[in-house]
Amino acid sequence: MIRLDPKTTALVLIDLQNGIAGSMSLAPQSGETLIETSKQLATRFRSAGAPVVLVNVGWTADGGDRLTQPVDAEMPRPAGGLPADWAELVPGLAKDGDLRITKRQWSAFYGTELDLQLRRRGVRTIVLGGVATNFGVESTARLGWEHGYSLVLPKDLSAAPSAELHEFAFNAVFPRIGRVTTVAELIFEPVR
Repeated sequence: MIRLDPKTTALVLIDLQNGIAGSMSLAPQSGETLIETSKQLATRFRSAGAPVVLVNVGWTADGGDRLTQPVDAEMPRPAGGLPADWAELVPGLAKDGDLRITKRQWSAFYGTELDLQLRRRGVRTIVLGGVATNFGVESTARLGWEHGYSLVLPKDLSAAPSAELHEFAFNAVFPRIGRVTTVAELIFEPVR
């Protein structure tokens, strides 16, 4: 069991949006399962009085804020552009009082006000999940660790394009920068 103090802990969910979690083939859990698990955990956080931060990725209409460096394997984009609701959070996830962050790259820390919003609320521990384990979640986890946050990474709160990519992050990276657990092992208990 991992005991969380609701006064110093936030839930940060990455890219649970229509064009990613709502439409991609994911593993080891499906997008539907991940979304339901995320909704349930967000409800627990809200009930405990702990912040819920919902992060999506999106760009301006002209794409001028997209990263465009030369790479060997570009991220696939739909022919004809992204659907109008691509960057919107999946239905039923967001509630009044949740913090919303829009990022323009993998990490939710770089170029956003995530760190500012967390620090002003006294957050020292982040429970982190979302899509994709090996892209947005891992990048946010690495920068969160470098910013000095304690990280809690439930294996059943993230998914990736393949089970192998998910497992690599949880076996090789996350144990070195945080605590790996499951959603069922999280309990709220004010630390004295």
